[in-house]
Amino acid sequence: MSNAAQPVWDHAAATPDRTALNGTAGQSWTYAALRDHAAAVAARLRAAGIGPGARVLLIAPSVPEFVAAYYGVLSAGAIAVTANTMATTPELEYIGTDAGISLVLGWHAVSPAPAAAAAAVGVPYWPLRPELDGLTPPASGPEGPAAEPEGSATAPEGPVTAPVDVAPDDTAAILYTSGTTGRPKGAMLTHGNLHACASIFEQVHRLGPDDRAGTALPLFHVYGQACVLATTMRVGASLSLLPRFEPQEMLALIRDRRLTTTAGVPTMWNALLHAAGDADPADFASLRLASSGGASLPGEVKRAFEERFGCTIMEGYGLTETTGSATVQVAERASAVGSVGAALPGCEIAVRALDGTELPAGGIGEVHVRGPVVMKGYWGRPEATAEVVRDGWLATGDLGLLDDAGELHIVDRKKDLVIRGGYNVYPREVEEVLYQHPDVVEAAVVGVPDDHYGEEVAAAIALRPGATADAAALRAWAKERLSAYKVPHLVAFVDALPKGATGKILKRAIDRAVFDGASG
Repeated sequence: MSNAAQPVWDHAAATPDRTALNGTAGQSWTYAALRDHAAAVAARLRAAGIGPGARVLLIAPSVPEFVAAYYGVLSAGAIAVTANTMATTPELEYIGTDAGISLVLGWHAVSPAPAAAAAAVGVPYWPLRPELDGLTPPASGPEGPAAEPEGSATAPEGPVTAPVDVAPDDTAAILYTSGTTGRPKGAMLTHGNLHACASIFEQVHRLGPDDRAGTALPLFHVYGQACVLATTMRVGASLSLLPRFEPQEMLALIRDRRLTTTAGVPTMWNALLHAAGDADPADFASLRLASSGGASLPGEVKRAFEERFGCTIMEGYGLTETTGSATVQVAERASAVGSVGAALPGCEIAVRALDGTELPAGGIGEVHVRGPVVMKGYWGRPEATAEVVRDGWLATGDLGLLDDAGELHIVDRKKDLVIRGGYNVYPREVEEVLYQHPDVVEAAVVGVPDDHYGEEVAAAIALRPGATADAAALRAWAKERLSAYKVPHLVAFVDALPKGATGKILKRAIDRAVFDGASG
């Protein structure tokens, strides 16, 4: 098994002038240019004594320089520890200390947090800039000390001519989970994991070098990094990047770059729908594939997007711990409403009861995944790894069921389940109904403590501009479509719901105080 950076080098040798990356403001790199940038980063790392197995913390938005730094780290045989550009100094310090990093690479325009975290951990900080090789390692100073004298970092001992040889089980990247329970844990993704993910999506989506991919997903997250970036680089296609998601900019990217494939999360598709206005559907005729992941896609959003843009959204399912992949819908097979598709080639899905018994079709239990995309484990946490990985099967923490066709339906997160008066309420089911209301733009259903029922069903709602906030009317509408115990008793109207870096709605960040006095 080759280094996960190898496809970049292979395409640079075979088709050096083929476009690899498009950034903003007309920035464009060929595969030869990308290889040269990555090789320069790898050479500087080697000159600083950072080689195989060393961990490098990388904080940058979705820009070509992220890709150069990422594949430079991998080419050197080091491990890329990628983190959110919005992370604070304490958060980055925690990750850096936990991973035992040797260096911090930070985008020059990101907040001072990366440099401050490097100083706190006691490792060098090198800022990434949109210049030449994209990396300017400083001497000691306010941005952090250099690991070696400046001369040794800028004058490497000859060029790097190929990625370092690795074993399939060698760790390529460490991505820290969100930490919804306890402190974040670093999921170790191997070179084999990244190759498997890219190879699978090349096959199921029939991607090739003539495809033009584009996304505003963050590359520091597993979805953008593995499912999009690694797959695009494997097939030798072009990838157009937006550093941050903005609906009008994304619509322009699809139109101007004539994208054939794009990827996003449900909130992005919803935002594109509301931003499209009177745009001509012919502007998006080149788009043949839209991939959705990161969260459950409301059926109403999927239907409206496909009707508006004439492009089918293929929903998939995966976790950081499964390299972002486990199941997917494919064009050749009709999927039932609410399905996230069948197991990817080489992967297996099982749904199990609490006692570990595998359930038959239709039975709701915890989803388990096995296959070449399952992580190596959590960095430095063998006990935590053993809790979720047994005999190659990863326990996902998600509740779901397999239908008679073998397709997976995610019911909800185990921890998101609301138990109201002894009745199980699955928030996703309620949200699906709320999204059908013409005035609802975003909806999140959560449980809040209740003295009588144990938990009460609560909904935070963002309405379309100009809509009237009427909780009683909304509840009455929902009661026509849901059993009474599932109808949100508490309704709070908000301007927007809190979201993570990918645009995924963060239920844990919803202030439960918004429901005070919100009884319908």
